[in-house]
Amino acid sequence: MNLSLEYKIREPKVILDQNPLLLLLHGYGSNEADLFSFASELPDNYYVISARAPYDLQYGAYAWYAINFDADQNKFSDNEQAKTSRDIIANFIDELVANYPIDANNVTLIGFSQGSILSYATALSYPEKIQRVVAMSGYFNEEIIKEGFENNDFKNLKIFASHGTVDQVIPIEWARKTPAILEKLNIPVTYKEYPVGHGVAPQNFFDFKNWLAL
Repeated sequence: MNLSLEYKIREPKVILDQNPLLLLLHGYGSNEADLFSFASELPDNYYVISARAPYDLQYGAYAWYAINFDADQNKFSDNEQAKTSRDIIANFIDELVANYPIDANNVTLIGFSQGSILSYATALSYPEKIQRVVAMSGYFNEEIIKEGFENNDFKNLKIFASHGTVDQVIPIEWARKTPAILEKLNIPVTYKEYPVGHGVAPQNFFDFKNWLAL
């Protein structure tokens, strides 16, 4: 079937009438195989689908949006590309629900780094499509969320956010601002830090799996 993003899929080992979905969103310069490497460790009753970001950086590397540098080596994100990706992800969820026996009321985004930033943006723009977010090593970028998102109904959304304390790519200070922002929107948030760099600690993986089971 021809959906709007390339993806890898692990079918649920326990078949229900409708199974929940874990949608994995990789980081900048990676691809759908990256997070899919731990698909076998994820709960048996889920569809585990790992999506490939739409912007091709060559040699098997992809991005949800470009990161550019100016003459002074300041880094800035292409927010228009990020908004396009946000809407592609929302549409991709609809396509998956239409093509697989997925429970539309049980959709979780698991994002790492840029995929985590996009997970926040997609869930807060379209909270009716997403019930849970696991946001690892990312941060909340209000500029790429749909205008007026503060008025959305977030009563079915909850978030697990985590970050490495020695992350050299996305400063821990950026991540630490996130819980207060989410709490102001009345979105339940579990926030954890691990003594690692820009990566997923084994304990991080264990903690979010436990959180999914709650």
